[in-house]
Amino acid sequence: METIEIRKIALNEINQLQKIGRQTFQDTFSESNSDENMKKYLDEKFSVEKLTAELTNENSEFYFAILQNEAIGYLKVNFGDSQTELKDSKALEIERIYVLKEFHGKKVGQLLYEKAIQIAKNKKAEYVWLGVWEQNYRAARFYEKNGFVEFDKHIFKLGNDEQTDLMMKLKLVN
Repeated sequence: METIEIRKIALNEINQLQKIGRQTFQDTFSESNSDENMKKYLDEKFSVEKLTAELTNENSEFYFAILQNEAIGYLKVNFGDSQTELKDSKALEIERIYVLKEFHGKKVGQLLYEKAIQIAKNKKAEYVWLGVWEQNYRAARFYEKNGFVEFDKHIFKLGNDEQTDLMMKLKLVN
């Protein structure tokens, strides 16, 4: 496989981000959720307005995994007040790592994950945390393999459906 490049997403690439964001979320969760709840979530979370606000927020960063000029996955990390929960200044949150289905098992997620860890270390974070849906076994296993441990649970609302996310964290050795 050719080299995959990980690079920061610019504001003028918002349409590409919206496309891969919607597609990967749909691929990952549509089987387990109603069309109505999926549509509501995608329309809210992946609107141009919402993505613009997130891309221009100095406490959030987005990165594409690029193969032959095509985005095949992306990463979103948050620090400080942009974290969806904890909001601990000593922490970095991995909010999203998504990879197009046809590239699953090809180490793309691992590259994006390693980028997140590098950012956390550069920011002198003491730990990295994230939420993963309890029924997304693939993702939960991936994080466990990388040393994350579960420390809590929280409710994630998808449309009118309340789902349980496992909250996991990894202590960093700086």
